[in-house]
Amino acid sequence: MSPSEKPAASPTGPSGFAPLRRSVFAVLWVATVLGNTGSFMRDVASAWLVTDLSASPAAVAAVQAAGMLPVFLLAIPAGVLSDILDRRRFLIAIQIMLGCVSATLMLLAQSGLMSVSLLIALTFVGGIGAALMGPTWQSIVPELVPRAELKAAVALNSLGINIARSIGPAVGGFLLAAFGAAVTYGADVASYLIVIAALLWWKRPKSAEDELGEHFAGAFRAGLRYARASRELHVVLLRALVFFAFASAVWALLPLITRELLRGDAAFYGVLLGSVGLGAIGGALVLPTLRERLGVDGLMLTAAIVTGAAALALAMAPPRWLAVAILLAMGGAWIIALTTLNATAQAILPNWVRGRALAVYLTVFNGAMAGGSLTWGLIAQEIGLSATLIVSAAGLIASGLLVHRVRLPKGEADLTPSHHWPEPSLAEPVADDRGPVLILIEYRIAQRDRTAFLSALERLSHARRRDGAYSWGVTEDAADPEIIVEWFMVESWAEHLRQHRRVSHADADVQGEVRRFHILDDGPTVRHLLAVHARQGQPGK
Repeated sequence: MSPSEKPAASPTGPSGFAPLRRSVFAVLWVATVLGNTGSFMRDVASAWLVTDLSASPAAVAAVQAAGMLPVFLLAIPAGVLSDILDRRRFLIAIQIMLGCVSATLMLLAQSGLMSVSLLIALTFVGGIGAALMGPTWQSIVPELVPRAELKAAVALNSLGINIARSIGPAVGGFLLAAFGAAVTYGADVASYLIVIAALLWWKRPKSAEDELGEHFAGAFRAGLRYARASRELHVVLLRALVFFAFASAVWALLPLITRELLRGDAAFYGVLLGSVGLGAIGGALVLPTLRERLGVDGLMLTAAIVTGAAALALAMAPPRWLAVAILLAMGGAWIIALTTLNATAQAILPNWVRGRALAVYLTVFNGAMAGGSLTWGLIAQEIGLSATLIVSAAGLIASGLLVHRVRLPKGEADLTPSHHWPEPSLAEPVADDRGPVLILIEYRIAQRDRTAFLSALERLSHARRRDGAYSWGVTEDAADPEIIVEWFMVESWAEHLRQHRRVSHADADVQGEVRRFHILDDGPTVRHLLAVHARQGQPGK
């Protein structure tokens, strides 16, 4: 079944499991569940192995940070690559790379040559693979399901990750205790083969050749311009940064919490991680109901309070059975926060920049997790595990209450291209790389409408900057104040033509609101001015 084919919908609308009726989504979903199961098994082996190699909280936290730091450093370039390369082939190459990393870990563990420095280095290389993979996996979701099922598909992906989190750590802990780290790493190698096979099976339609296709440097700049200009994205990034910076304490210190506060072994550590996964599955299942009752902002506040309470309870060194229950609750809260932020980010992004903007989100997420892991590890060395957990719990709850007023966007705007801009009038063809380009739009506005017009124009400026403008402004005619000229600049003629393609229906609505203040029957006058250099003797060259 192709993504465009729609399964029969229920009278109440598509169900949360509707994307699984699409064969491509279902196969890739199952493969990623198995692949993530292997990754969690590997992570259990690495997290426990470092406690055998060193008792230092900083060393334990360093392994956690090594896996997250590359995503912080490389997610945006990875997002650029996901938007300009064939995503299927790119994912296959990444899976091969990650399989090689796990194979190396397996050989080192088997030979007894593993050290803290080697473990951190290989974890860092694995993190590079995760950095390249994250934006790309998320960017293919809209290719597999229609927009009506996008939020359900995002929730199913989160559910799949947490199914893996509930199975992988438990199986990994068992394999680690029974057979050692080498066998656990070997199981992870096998999981990559499954994912590679699924990607080879997927026959992704080839994209048509596009003479306006973006190159890496230009695409990188366009992605950063979009992220800088999108106020809705800024809200999502702020909420993610605040939540994950404090919530990272439990994740970073869980191996030591298991060993020192709960007096557990590797198998029990796997049970605790499995309990987080089971809790996350439960959280994902009740999420639609909770969303209807609490709204997205209520969900985030609830997640902060529950996660903070879980950290506080773990600081009290509870009995093991109670620790399992605590992590069940924390897993539910974690998936609620993660899915809410991820689905909101997906809903506010147009397809042309989805990989790059999601990469910015992942950069903030992993930066908060990596920075938080290192910070909490260093704090724990100074004041101890229990005190660190108490501090992080207080910070999480207090910050959750503080940022609750910063409301998450609804993500209901129509971001599909409107294609309503006419082609520019040209005396002769213009080279794609010629620039910069200055666009002038001349309006005639009655004095009584001036304030309302400028307010609407300010809203339009955000769309101009998101879609490609690196500078924007408004001027008036000194001789005739009714003439107001909006201007913006883009870096090249090709980038301006791409801007024509990027304008969404939501942007068109704002533009229509601006144009209604124009008092002449003819529309505003639009001019395109090209930079002229001394060496250019003829126009258009």
